Amino acid sequence: MENERQKRYSTDVLLAEFFAQDDLKALAVDAGALLECPLLVLDDTFHVTAHHRPLGFTDPLFQETVRQGQITYEAGAVISQSDALSAGKADYVKLDGSEYRRRFAPLISSGVRLGYLICVDIDDHLQNIPPETWNTVEQVLAKQAFIETSRHDKPFETAEDILMHLLDGGFSSAPYFYLQTSGTYLADFHPTGFALIDLTAYHNEYLGKRHLKDELRARFPQSHSFLYRGDIFLFLHGTKDFNGFSALAEEFRLKVVMSDGLCDLFELPALYRTAHEALELMMDYRFHGGSVCMVAQLRTPLLLKNIEGRSDLIAKEIRALAAHDRENDTQYCETLYHYLTCCRSLKKTCDALFTHRNTVLYRIHRMQDDFLIPLDDSAVHADLLLGVSLLLFEEKGPDFFLHTMNKAESEE
Repeated sequence: MENERQKRYSTDVLLAEFFAQDDLKALAVDAGALLECPLLVLDDTFHVTAHHRPLGFTDPLFQETVRQGQITYEAGAVISQSDALSAGKADYVKLDGSEYRRRFAPLISSGVRLGYLICVDIDDHLQNIPPETWNTVEQVLAKQAFIETSRHDKPFETAEDILMHLLDGGFSSAPYFYLQTSGTYLADFHPTGFALIDLTAYHNEYLGKRHLKDELRARFPQSHSFLYRGDIFLFLHGTKDFNGFSALAEEFRLKVVMSDGLCDLFELPALYRTAHEALELMMDYRFHGGSVCMVAQLRTPLLLKNIEGRSDLIAKEIRALAAHDRENDTQYCETLYHYLTCCRSLKKTCDALFTHRNTVLYRIHRMQDDFLIPLDDSAVHADLLLGVSLLLFEEKGPDFFLHTMNKAESEE
């Protein structure tokens, strides 16, 4: 019986196919036949690059995924939320819209996560397949995906392909990029910015209603949304969409960040990097600043996040001030921060702290006399402000620096 099972899951044919041909689609078919299940091979943007569908197999969710060429945002949320997948291990998941359980596994080659293998467990036999068989199948598919991803002459099939290649830093010049956009909607496309949506906490509690992708199309019809590296990317046409995103984020438990203004599509990679870092900051456990933010609101905490932990950059006088605050539950660091950001205006500092003038004046004198902080030397103000800001970021988190955009600013 053991020999029969080993024969059943022999990987010889798959390995022979890998060495004989250079075709991920053919390997996917062989892998599906070996594992005796329907399967999908995804790239790192959650697009379907290959699949195997046995004769007679019917599953609306599987068939729609193949037809669309990408998994649903809901399936993307499963990947984003899985601790096992984040750790590089397989995970079994039941998706809404299908009666079958699925096995998700990351495809990793040379330390690079290239995508995912999704196998449909039509008769509950996948968990009985030997681990060494899974390991071989995943390694072969990952290596072939790596080979095909490395090809520089791969043609672009859609506008999404062009955009993702741009976001990956694949275009060396603007003229070459715009040459590739010819014949697509991108040739005459002028969005004002874009938004990124994190799916980590996604939840659709309205069973039977439209999925998130359908909701985005209905609420933001010109957004051209798509999945990119686990997040939803969509274009904006004016920042007045803020309120619409707030309602969407509350309904589906999302985190949304809206980029700075976009003047030229070729600028996307630089703006994307900042927006993605802002979205990651919003996922920080210390962040409680809301579900929808603009990058402009987060610039200061983003700067501080990038130097977090560098206590060596902070003057010893500031570190002593912070130690006093921690030991005595005082607010000298906050007072120093507001005093400097308010251009040493006593009134504005009192207003920012909601504190009586005499109390603030007492703290300022103590900072100068007891902690030897040179507040009268304008040459060191930038150093003092950076140091106390970094300490406050580590103590209080990004919320302390969250800039609230007013209506006039948000509509500029």
